[in-house]
Parts: sequence; C-alpha cells; structure tokens
Amino acid sequence: MSPRTRPGRRWAALGLGLLMATSFAAAPPSAVASPDAGADAGPAPADYTLALDRSRTGPDISDSMYGVFYEDINRAADGGLYAELVQNRSFEYAPADNRAYTPMTAWAPVADGGATGSAEVVDDAGRLNERNRNYLRLRLDGGTGRYGVANSGYSKGISVRKGASYEFSVWARTDQRGGTPLSVGLRDAAGRTLADARRVTVRGDRWAKYTARFTATADSTTGRLSVLAKGGGTVGLDMVSLFPRDTYKNRPNGLRKDLAEKIAALKPGFLRFPGGCLVNTGSHQAYETPDLERRRSYQWKDTVGPVEQRPTNANFWGYNQSYGLGYYEYFQFAEDLGAAPVPVVPALVTGCGENKATDDPALLRRHVQDTLDLIEFANGPVSSRWGGLRARMGHPKPFGLKQLAVGNEENLPDAFFARFTVFREAIEAKYPDIEVIGNSGPDDSGPVFDRSWELARDAKVSMVDEHYYNSPQWFLENNDRYDSYDRKGPKVFLGEYASLDNRFRNALSEAAFMTGLERNADVVELASYAPLLAHTDATQWRPDMIWFDNERSWGSTSYEVQKLFMNNTGDRVVPSRASTTPAVSGPITGAVGLSTWATSAAYDDVRVTGADGRTLLSDDFSDGEGKWTKASDKGGWQVEDGAYVQSDATAEDTLVTAGDPAWQNYDLQLKATKKAGQEGFLVAFGVKDTGNHYWWNLGGWNNTQSAVEKTVDGGKQTLLAKPTTIETGRTYDVKVQVRGRDVVLFLDGAEWGRFTDDKAAEPFRQVVTRDARTGELIVKVVNVQATPARTHVDLGRTPRSRTARVTTLQGAPDAENTADAQPIRPAESKLTGVGAKFTYTFPAHSVTFLRIKE
Repeated sequence: MSPRTRPGRRWAALGLGLLMATSFAAAPPSAVASPDAGADAGPAPADYTLALDRSRTGPDISDSMYGVFYEDINRAADGGLYAELVQNRSFEYAPADNRAYTPMTAWAPVADGGATGSAEVVDDAGRLNERNRNYLRLRLDGGTGRYGVANSGYSKGISVRKGASYEFSVWARTDQRGGTPLSVGLRDAAGRTLADARRVTVRGDRWAKYTARFTATADSTTGRLSVLAKGGGTVGLDMVSLFPRDTYKNRPNGLRKDLAEKIAALKPGFLRFPGGCLVNTGSHQAYETPDLERRRSYQWKDTVGPVEQRPTNANFWGYNQSYGLGYYEYFQFAEDLGAAPVPVVPALVTGCGENKATDDPALLRRHVQDTLDLIEFANGPVSSRWGGLRARMGHPKPFGLKQLAVGNEENLPDAFFARFTVFREAIEAKYPDIEVIGNSGPDDSGPVFDRSWELARDAKVSMVDEHYYNSPQWFLENNDRYDSYDRKGPKVFLGEYASLDNRFRNALSEAAFMTGLERNADVVELASYAPLLAHTDATQWRPDMIWFDNERSWGSTSYEVQKLFMNNTGDRVVPSRASTTPAVSGPITGAVGLSTWATSAAYDDVRVTGADGRTLLSDDFSDGEGKWTKASDKGGWQVEDGAYVQSDATAEDTLVTAGDPAWQNYDLQLKATKKAGQEGFLVAFGVKDTGNHYWWNLGGWNNTQSAVEKTVDGGKQTLLAKPTTIETGRTYDVKVQVRGRDVVLFLDGAEWGRFTDDKAAEPFRQVVTRDARTGELIVKVVNVQATPARTHVDLGRTPRSRTARVTTLQGAPDAENTADAQPIRPAESKLTGVGAKFTYTFPAHSVTFLRIKE
C-alpha cells in the first residue's frame, strides 16, 4: 500500500461513465432456469457469442494464484484482526505514534468508596522488561475504597456479548508485604455491570502474571475494563489484557473470529504480510534501548517471543502497533488458512513518499542476516537458534516457507535493485529453494515501473510484484494488459490492486480485469486485492475488502467478487473467444481549467484557439476573473498584478474552469508560475465537469514527476508520465494540442509528450477454466453494461449433463454492502437445457459463473 501524494490518488466515489450510469438492476435468476435464462424486462438484450477453442491448450492455473494481502492499515491489527480488546495495554502510546497520543490514551483514573490516589506512567528501573519500557504506577492512599484505572477499548468501547467468556490478564507487582487485592470489572459507558467483578491478589515486589475469566451478563458496545486496587502503598501494572475466549481456532493471543472466518472463506492460496508501507518506511535501525527509534521499518525479530517482551512501534498509518500480532502469528494464520506464507522484508530503501536510500553497508549486512534468520525461523530444525524459538513458541514443525519478497513500492529503482541483489544472492546461496520476489514500484506504468522491470529482466529475477490502484475505466480498458508480457521473462505477482471505491461498479470492473489475469495465468502467478481490512472508525484508505466495527463485519462488493473467483478458479484455462461491443468514441471534447495541489501558482495569458485558427478564449485577466468558474470553494483565487493567482499553498484540487464543454480540436496555451508549496501546477482540458476531465499534472508526486491523468466520474488513471521538476518563481510556457483523440503537450516550446486516448472500455468479458477435481467447465462472464447480454455459447462438444450450476452477482452499479444491508450477494440457481450449443442471457451489471459437467 502506498500513500498517494498526487491528486490522481485522492478521491472518494468513482464511476464508469455511460457504461454504468444507470441504476437498473435485474432480478436474480430463478432456481431452475431455461437456456435463455437471465433475460429481464429492462432494455432489449445485446447479442454476443462465446465459443471454446478445443484445438488449443490453455495455461495451467496455480493452486495459489489468488491470495490475500494483509497490512496493518485502517486498524487492521490492534482493534481489528488481533483480538485484544484493551487499547494501549502496555502504556506505550506516545506523540511519535500520533500527536494526540499520551501514555494514558484510552485510560482514565477511577475510584469508588471515596478512595484517592494517583496514576502515573513511568519508565524506570522497575519496568517489566527492557523492550516494553513503560508501566503504570498506582499510588494508593489507603482507606476502604478502591482506586485504579479503566480502559475504554477501541473506538466507542469494548464490545462484549452476553454469555461469552473473556480472558483477563495483567502483569503486576506491589510493595505491600501482605499483598494488594485487585478488583477487575466490566461496565458499559453508563455504568451498567456487564460481568461480575473478579478479584486477584498481587503478591510480591517482582513482576508476575495474574489471570481471571469473565462471563458477560449483558450485551454492550461501550464496555469499559476497570482495574481497581485496595489498600495503601504502590502497585505496578503492565500488559493489561482482555481477550475473547472464542478466538479463531481457539488460539491464545489469537485472532478475532468473525474477521478470520471471512478471510478463510475466501480460501486464499497465499498470505502476503505484513505490508505494505509499514515494511520499508522509517528508520532501518534495530530496536535500541534506551534511545530507541520510534518509527522503524517492520523488522521481524521485534515481533516474536513472549508478547510482553515485544516492543511497540509507530505505525506508518498514524497510530501505534503493539506487535502482539507478529511474525509467528502470521505464519500460524497462513497455516490455519491453508495458504502459503509470503513475507515482505525491508530493502533499506524507503518508499511510500519517503524515497530515501540508506547507504550503510554494515546495516545492510545485518538486514540480510536477519532475513536469513527469518527463513531459519520459518523452516529450520528445532536444534537451530531460530527454529528453536519457533518450537518454544509452540510450533516445532516448520512452516514451509517457499517465497519471500524484498522491498515494497520503492521509487528509486536503481538504489533498490542494488540492495535487492545483495539479499537475493545471499538467500540463493544459503537457501536455493526460496524464491526471492522483487517489485516494480508504486504504479502500473511510468519511468520507475519501466526501469524496475528492465533491471529485473536483465538479472533474470523470477517474479516481480506489481501494485496499482486505478479507476473502473482503467480496469475495463486494460483487460489485455498481460497478453503481451514476455512468457520467458519474470512472472508477475500482482500484490496490490483495486478499483478505487467499494461500489458494485468497482467490483464489476475488477471482475472484468480478473478474467484477463486468469487468461494469462502463465504470466500472472499470484494476485491479491488490497487492502484487506478496514475499521469504519479508523480508515486511512478506501476501498477495502472487508469492513468491520467492534461487533460486526461484512464483505464489500469486491469481497463477493474475490470470493467467487477464489472459490471457483479451476486448474487450467480453456481457450475461448467472445464477440465484443462496438466501440463508440468521438473526439475529446470539453472546456479548459486551471488547478493546484498543495501549491500556490499564478496563471496568465490563457488562450484557446480552434484548429481553424479561430480564437475561442483569450484572457490576460486585465478585466478580472469573470470568465472563470470555481468548481468548489477550495483555494484562494483572485487576480493579482494582472495574473490569476491561487494563493493557498495547502489547498488541494482547486479547479477553476472556462469555456464550452462542447469544444474539440483546439490548442490551449498559457503561462504558469509556481509561487510556493510542495508541487507544481495543473492544466486541465477536455473538461466536462469536475469528475470528468483530463489534466496535465506538472510537478506532481512532491514535485518529482509530471503526468497526464484522465478522470471519469471522479476516478483517475495515468495516461503518460515523465520525471519533471517545476522551479519556484520561474514562468513556464504551456501548450496542449487536442486533435480528435490525439494530444500533444509542449513545455517551453519543446514537445514534452504525446498520447492517443483510444482504448476501448469493453463491458463484456469472459474466461473459461476447467476444474479437474469436479470435471466441470467454469464459464465466467462479466457484463458491466446496463444492457443484458444474450449470448450464444458454443462448447465445442456435448456436455455430460444438460444441467449447469449458476452463481450470479447482480445489482445496481451504485450498490454498496454495509453493516445493515448487503445487496450484492451470490444467488445460486440451476440452468437446464445445456447442450453443445445453447443461449444464455447474462443480466445487466452482473458477474455469472456457469459450472458445466464435461
């Protein structure tokens, strides 16, 4: 996962334009359907053909082709999959994690019976251990009452279910010779008792672990865990914990069951972990005490061993991560899922906007050795140092690690590859059976992508990890992306991809794209949607596959698509062909615009000239800004010194427009000057409205490169990108020439680049696979358009059965699954009358799988 600093990566609702603009939704197929089932009373069907080519053999599909990518983003670990209910259980929160944090975040002093005292987080020689340094010191003033602290959990509170059991534990010590009694209770925010209080007595001035069990007597989503001490003296508390007893697979220190079960229902072939941006950002130094680096790249040795000895870290996404869910738990989860583990280790080149290469040979050697030690931890015998640690943690049997990725979305390809090569050579020398995976940066194209792939091909790297997040339009236009990849070159690990929203239109475009992944299964060996999890009250990124709050979880529309494909993959592609939709595309039309992103800029001498030489717009701003319309209230636009100036260097997406949306075949010329800020300036053309336009983003990505981006219904995609830096105070001559669907761009009189936007967004996609286990053909059809697709299917031979199993996902393009309603869910039916040739009408806005006995 990569944070996007360019405007092309920040948006909310997305769409597909005319292909998906209607809200039409047909009824699901009946339980027993005719060969022409799927037809409805809506628009007249369009006719298509789908024929199997029995003369050719398609590629095998790996058992692990589809998997899941897990990153601790959107509170996916603490407060999410990791079942711990106490937030900041070891009092380690700090402003370095989040400016709003203190060591007492989520805690509050409480007292009853008139007791008084004090609660202070300290870091001194009395701590529990060196790697988890803070603890809570309670000073008690005696008397009959009780004094202590209460924890409010994550978000609105601790969620408990009536009748469920919960395991409490705490590490504690006291200076009282007779011991200090603790009363542990669960109440809701209004003070209602949720479970009978439990009493434990702390004895001795050495740290010891104390436990108790609760059975909830009421339901609540606002629970509070209180720990109250009675008497006098001083009590130390650390690692205050509350777990549901019913974790996934009933494992201690385990996982939230409903979330883990939803992941397991996908039947993933692999689990990529632990990230993502948190893998390779921050310091690459090890945990050092007392002067530890609070923002460290994810280093596996910090995350194993007893949980009370694991340090915490500042999560890249703006909160604290406890490492309670660490490498051992990830390996265990992969095993429980039946998935291959695919860990990712830092390459000493930071990505995700940091873009720094660490030049420290000794530190590089240490990380390489750590990676070799990781392989030993996963696969080594119990007699080895790290295999022995795995055994002591409860797993003598090796985890069977076979693949490992080095790095994540590095934007410095040469620096990355130099370090990657050191890792690769060391791993292959000691563990030749381990496949070492590289990556191609944070986007689907551009100079970083091209250079990364060049280096990987030249070095014969076995697999390259690609990441991209794009509009639905891009996914429909790029179904053939991997058709032209070199079959003898590195294989593709599509480690992160998604259409940027969670509506059904997005899931449909992803489904259409996935037919192309399967068709190219000899190139694309692994693929995983991202991100996996998101807490509704702590979301840094959207879209996400599975959403949850403290008590409920639900799959997005994309989850339903991923589950359908992952549970019906097949073993081999059966070559097939289908007719296409006639492409209708006229010239690029639209008005013009000016914008900025985290930058102040000035524009002058704007002129639009038709191809025939006629002046369509001329503005030197001597008469004010009357020809321009502000698309929003963002930014501070005004005429200053004869130029149109946007003065707010922090405002984003400050678009102003001028002209006629019907304009076509024109030249746009202007002068632009960056005045201050992080990036450059944006020149828009083909503007139909705020969600449908092109713009030339000069000095984007923190002023490191420029790109032309196309926006369709708010979703952006990159059409052309080059390294470019915009100088502050320098005036640039900018020209955009639009002819039909061809665009040429000039900067200071020199051609900067050109492109033709003529890719068809095909709304009807298909792939056919064979399932050797069941002896079935799986015909997979995605119909993105608002028109049903009446399809004449030719199987090439008579099937064994005239009845097929049908699974359909169908609904309105804007449909979104929520906690309270899941309109996009699979509908099961049967299709009768199947023969060597038959007709089936695939509903509008649908994904349909037909399973036919060969």
